Amino acid sequence: MRHESSSALVRDAAERAGRERDRRRQRLTPLLDQAAETAARDDQQYDHDQAQHRQAPDHEAPDHEAPEHEAPDHEAQHRQAPDHEAHDQEAHHQSDPLPTTNDPPSPPGTGPAADGQPGSHPPSPDLPPLLADALDFILRRISGEYAIDEFGFDREFVTGVLFPLLRPLSEHWFRVDVRGAENIPDSGAALLVSNHSGTLPWDGLMTQLAVHDVTPSRRVMRPLAAELMFATPVVGDIARRAGATLAAAADAERLLSAGELVGVWPEGFKGIGKLYRDRYRLQRFGRGGFVSSAIRTGAPIIPVSVVGAEETYPMLADVSPLAKLTGMPYWPLTPTWPWLGPLGLVPLPSKWIIDFGMPVPTDIHQPSDADDPLVVLEMTDHIREIIQRTLYALLVQRGPAFG
Repeated sequence: MRHESSSALVRDAAERAGRERDRRRQRLTPLLDQAAETAARDDQQYDHDQAQHRQAPDHEAPDHEAPEHEAPDHEAQHRQAPDHEAHDQEAHHQSDPLPTTNDPPSPPGTGPAADGQPGSHPPSPDLPPLLADALDFILRRISGEYAIDEFGFDREFVTGVLFPLLRPLSEHWFRVDVRGAENIPDSGAALLVSNHSGTLPWDGLMTQLAVHDVTPSRRVMRPLAAELMFATPVVGDIARRAGATLAAAADAERLLSAGELVGVWPEGFKGIGKLYRDRYRLQRFGRGGFVSSAIRTGAPIIPVSVVGAEETYPMLADVSPLAKLTGMPYWPLTPTWPWLGPLGLVPLPSKWIIDFGMPVPTDIHQPSDADDPLVVLEMTDHIREIIQRTLYALLVQRGPAFG
């Protein structure tokens, strides 16, 4: 049922995106036509200026150049050549070094391909590079010239918008120390299994950013998320564009079979919503569905241990009546929320460590072992024990939480 729900959501999103692209293209067509007319006028003005330059008076021409009326016969014959030869001569004049601002603009949709995009709109060379990139991104968004996969993943949105917003938080606020980067494969499938904590899922975002920044091929981890994430307005759309999909075995196995890096947090809401007094004590890892998916696809499991997220919003109490009233899995009370209003959503600047452990191979098992409860539970407990031991060791190495 979850797989069917996921497919229906993707189809609906694709249909809405198609209708929106059609409307945007209708609005954009007059603007593109106007830009083309402006470019044509610029070309004509440029040709006119070049012609005047070549017809300058004799005293302004260099001494070694002959006046135009005294040109040798072969030059006169060249000026009477067919149109295509005159065009080649004009192209030769335009190949001389000229100021960048005089170059005619390229048509929209041409130029070097963007990251994960079929094409890009070259912005005006007068703009600063950062502003030019932003304008180019906006034009592609308006015209619908960007790619999404069957799950709704928008790579350009992730690498061009989401990660640049998260990177200052990772580097300067949480001061994330990434360890074990060499354990992340630069190609091929792998399942990253991590502890979950912190009231809000900053740990998932920081792990996804870390994977991208430490892999030479700049890989994007595909998170498996709960249905509540996709049912939340705005958040659900952003999550899909960021590469997340439903935490269902079918979706996980499709991604792993395609050679993707997949991230999963088996503790779920019990981990992220636990009280501060239970920090860094792993909750139950469910029934080991992630292990079954890894065994079926032969993907290695990489244990991921995150220290620092527990202190971002120290959860002192869970107001269950409010959680039931709002349909949330928990309603946290922290030192800042709800006492400071929106400011209470600002995470505390704890010191983070993200450790990627040695891969645990699954190809030593037969695909049929994925349905064997003993094999699945044994490997689930093994992965959980690795993460728990690593968390205790990292806590000692980190020292004070806000140091």
